[in-house]
Amino acid sequence: MLTSLQNSLVKQIRKLHSPKERHNQMLFLLEGTHLLEEACAVHYPLETVCCTQKWQLAHLELWNLVCGVCDRSEIVSDEVLASMATTVNPDGVIATAKKLPENSELPDYGIILALETIQDPGNLGTIIRSAAAAGAEGLWLSHDSVDFDHPKVLRASAGQWFRLNKAVSEDLQNTVSKCKQAGMQIVATLPTANLTYWQVDWCKPSLILLGNEGAGLSTDLAAMADIKVKIPLSNDVESLNVAIAASLMLYEAKRQKTSS
Repeated sequence: MLTSLQNSLVKQIRKLHSPKERHNQMLFLLEGTHLLEEACAVHYPLETVCCTQKWQLAHLELWNLVCGVCDRSEIVSDEVLASMATTVNPDGVIATAKKLPENSELPDYGIILALETIQDPGNLGTIIRSAAAAGAEGLWLSHDSVDFDHPKVLRASAGQWFRLNKAVSEDLQNTVSKCKQAGMQIVATLPTANLTYWQVDWCKPSLILLGNEGAGLSTDLAAMADIKVKIPLSNDVESLNVAIAASLMLYEAKRQKTSS
């Protein structure tokens, strides 16, 4: 059992709290039983798995499974596990997973999201979860957004991180332009729009543009939209959380496709 906070493996895993170290090591963190189960379900490559003795005894089948597919497995003390985790109350297991080559292209059909300068990892994870649940084909993320592999993004995605096509765009305007050339309709959410989001024909291939939590969509990106829509709000309500806005449109698209 690993009990020392000065152990080299413990130090290495703790460094993965930092975006720079996740990039340098080409690894990221998976925290909690559910994320580990989801990673195993899709055969995602695992590097190291560490758990407490209590967790191991309660999850013997999962422990035996991960021991057969990861490069290294260790039993650790509660104190050591807590030091490696980013959560306040870890559930007893943490793993590191290998960063795979990022997608450079996504489909140009169905519903695709394009997110500009999203900063809150909880929002990004929730959008990923909603997109996967609603059957979206993928998600573009601008390069100046929070990292896909931020631990909170993975936790907020509830494991759907592994199932949704994702890609980082170094030039989101260029990405949007390519989607438009491929025949997708470009839909932007703007509070000043005349159309409501349910007036769009979501059965057409669509790229949904969503902007930064505080500033919204940039003027240049909004200008590229073929259709501008709003989400009606009650008086004195200024705006909706970006993840809620994304979910509303994703499920309207799903409703239209289901009833068509």
